Amino acid sequence: MTKPFSQACENNKNPILSVITAYLAQVESVLEVGSGTGQHSVHFAANLPHLQWHTSDRLVNHNGIKQWLDEAKLDNLHAPVELDLNRPWPINTVDAIYTANTLHIVSKPLVEQFFTGVNKHLASKGLVCIYGPFKYNGNFTSESNQRFDEFLNQQDSQSGIRDFEWVQQLAEQAGLMLVDDIAMPANNQLLIFKRH
Repeated sequence: MTKPFSQACENNKNPILSVITAYLAQVESVLEVGSGTGQHSVHFAANLPHLQWHTSDRLVNHNGIKQWLDEAKLDNLHAPVELDLNRPWPINTVDAIYTANTLHIVSKPLVEQFFTGVNKHLASKGLVCIYGPFKYNGNFTSESNQRFDEFLNQQDSQSGIRDFEWVQQLAEQAGLMLVDDIAMPANNQLLIFKRH
């Protein structure tokens, strides 16, 4: 079985790593929500060996993630746990939570559930890193993002690029404050939140 591959992950892994390295310097454990193919987890765990990187996703994606992990053979990279945003998270407390390209794929109620889980499982002074496209004041940051949003809506009426202001409000309700909002390549953002 060929292991899954995302060209987008390949393109953005180094730009993301260059930003999160400083933020995760004092962190011991990270939960990646929605590990997808597993490419990010392998790249980040290899380059941040002080971290214990915990992968997670729905069961349907576990075989692909395990293929990447088995090939990488990294002591600080952990097999995926089954994490469905509709259900309680099967984890304890973590120092940081990372998620990439998830909030525009899942439904609005599941975005809300994501922040419920963050509130429950993030350590005090913990960090949350969210990568992906956002709208600001109802406006897309590029024409390509607007086309992408239309494509998402056609695939699933529940998905779509989220309003930054709404995401920030959910984060604040979960006890987080925005530390940084960094413009990334390909019209994406990297939002860094910290527990109050």
